[in-house]
Amino acid sequence: MVKKVKYLGNIRTYVDTSVYGGVFDEDFKEDSLRFFELVKKKYFKLVISSVVSLEVSGANRKVQDFFSNLLIDAELVEVNEESIRLREQYINAGIVNKQSLVDALHVATASIARVPLVISWNFKHIVNFKKIPLYNAVNIANGYPNIGIYSPKEVIEIDE
Repeated sequence: MVKKVKYLGNIRTYVDTSVYGGVFDEDFKEDSLRFFELVKKKYFKLVISSVVSLEVSGANRKVQDFFSNLLIDAELVEVNEESIRLREQYINAGIVNKQSLVDALHVATASIARVPLVISWNFKHIVNFKKIPLYNAVNIANGYPNIGIYSPKEVIEIDE
């Protein structure tokens, strides 16, 4: 007999800028809002980097306000030399090109901070079935753990 495992919650989760903007995009609104409801219920613990803060500062006022309201309970991590080096490893491995520096930096910053989940709506450079194993191969080769990379849609189906 298989015993059902209870979901523990409060998983440290790096959320890139696309998910905050997704709250105000008709295509992504419903799943983005559901994800942030689960953050408020403490299923996920937001980890926010300085690169996300910088990107959000260039977004419209609604996105900025939504983001600001979530900062009170978030863990903040800084981009540092180590994350820049790991980003360069991703580029050297051909996972992304130099035009996708920020996308690679999101994954590198989360990896350096040992955040187990990255949540994004960026299907081209981040949430991509061809790229995820490559990010993880570079992580392992550089002494970092595997990282789970998902869209909000993939993580909002939680048995409460």
